[in-house]
Amino acid sequence: MTERVLTDLSIAELGALIKAKEVSPVEAVEASIQRTDATDPKIGAFITPTPEPARAAAKVAEQEIMAGRYRGQLHGVPFALKDLYWTKGVRTASGSRVDSDFVPVEDGTVVSRLYEAGAISMGKVHLSEFAFDGLGVNQHYGTPRNPWNTNHVAGGSSSGSASSVAAGMVPFAMGTDTGGSVRLPASFCGITGHKPSFGLVSRHGVTPLSWSMDHPGPLVRTVEDAALVMNAITGHDPRDASSADIGARDFTRYLGKGAQGIRVGVPQEFIWDIIDPEVKAAVEAAIQHLESLGATVTPIALPELSHAGPIFGLTIASEAATYHREKILAHGDLYDPSIRIRIEGGLFISAAAYLHAQRAREAYRRAVATAMADVDVLAVPTVVVPSPAVGQDRVTMNGVEHPLRLTILRASQPFSLIGLPAMSVPCGFTNGGLPIGMQLVGKPFTDDVVMGAANAYQQSTEWHLRKPRLD
Repeated sequence: MTERVLTDLSIAELGALIKAKEVSPVEAVEASIQRTDATDPKIGAFITPTPEPARAAAKVAEQEIMAGRYRGQLHGVPFALKDLYWTKGVRTASGSRVDSDFVPVEDGTVVSRLYEAGAISMGKVHLSEFAFDGLGVNQHYGTPRNPWNTNHVAGGSSSGSASSVAAGMVPFAMGTDTGGSVRLPASFCGITGHKPSFGLVSRHGVTPLSWSMDHPGPLVRTVEDAALVMNAITGHDPRDASSADIGARDFTRYLGKGAQGIRVGVPQEFIWDIIDPEVKAAVEAAIQHLESLGATVTPIALPELSHAGPIFGLTIASEAATYHREKILAHGDLYDPSIRIRIEGGLFISAAAYLHAQRAREAYRRAVATAMADVDVLAVPTVVVPSPAVGQDRVTMNGVEHPLRLTILRASQPFSLIGLPAMSVPCGFTNGGLPIGMQLVGKPFTDDVVMGAANAYQQSTEWHLRKPRLD
């Protein structure tokens, strides 16, 4: 197999070849290195590549497989880590100058579980500073570019995770999602991204942004790949106080069941009020396609979606400020000023205001649960606009100008706020060739149901098979 063919493969495809000993982990890693060397100068996904440790790990994986000690479908498969994930002996800068010299003495739980599954880290990839930006802009280390058009952003905060997968450098990457930071870049870069139910994946060993809304999650090429990664990284972790103990679950179990009988709810308010016409048309067509596959599509009333933004804003600002307080006081001059001002704003939120926000959050949670009582998933846009240009900070729709950073979170933060599982899958392209994503949202801990619905759509369409031309 040529390097280009290997780097086009999904986890499932590459893993099957490795299991059959038709491709070795050494070949897979070398292909990833060559592809990264060829494309990353144009994209800027990696902050700390680790090719030599990856080569060494590949040789070990090859020996294990040849000796009959095959660990599973991730064994020998390359991947990348958003530089919030703690990695023993490899710096974790979190996209900041403040932590530029931080070298963890242990791996985070997700990292150790991926290593136990036999996956091979190719290194750390870029992000917005401390994950506090949905555009993926980073003034310290550089802003990764969108592989579909390098004049546009990859999206954030998991910018390097999405761009590295979309550009074919790795079959999957780990990101984190607080307000949309897995789903936004997945949508912008034309790949698949999953934000798990809150508590399903351990946050131990992941630099926090907002401890009650941070969700580690995978960016991948297919829904099946997301399920395979989730099988490896989930499970109760006593080191994470929010870790759920719900027992073992196979996230692939609904992948072959199709869309027949799936109940899809489409909220009629808020999200659709401000939306790019091409995005609206693509997502509406995707929902109609789900219906043609046998799903039942029902409009639902959910006016409470408009309440999510203020509650989310108070929560993330308060929690981020609490974590960063000492760092800001000691090293405030090292922060990007735009990130610093967002964090410092949280220092002026009173305890009473935070507690009122949490009461409102619980009322909002109950309202969404009531609206979803008779459906399995919600279907909405992932982002209401396609990827903006680098440096853009406003967007105009229907003659009205809107602040870009708030607009791009419009369809994602309502579900981060209450920890619902949510997946973005490609569902079209703009006339200018930029990807569009549809978001499917489930009830708590029904990630497998969400993946079943998403897979039914994905396997009957070809949007996810398109690849950007970077050669």
